[in-house]
Amino acid sequence: MTIEVTESNFDKVVMESDKPVLLDFWAEWCGPCRVIAPYIKEIGEEFDGKAVVGKVDVDANPGISMKYGIRNIPTVLFIKNGEVADKQIGAAPKNNLVEKLKALL
Repeated sequence: MTIEVTESNFDKVVMESDKPVLLDFWAEWCGPCRVIAPYIKEIGEEFDGKAVVGKVDVDANPGISMKYGIRNIPTVLFIKNGEVADKQIGAAPKNNLVEKLKALL
């Protein structure tokens, strides 16, 4: 399952999570974001119950983007215990994202 992460639910979904979090920063107008969107959805289904997979619309949630210094999208952050453990800037193959998330399990 993929969760829409907003400024109002960010702390509960991401910071208070007892599981690793994959956080996809994206925008509707971003071509590479649309390329990895199916991968993010699949990863959300494959890791349901093991990890939290969320999407942050950078246009609707500029505060979260500023907090993490997101300048390029897509950017995928891998967060564990409230700290960024890894990141992927730009579109990447699904297996790259899966390997980074598995390393946090």
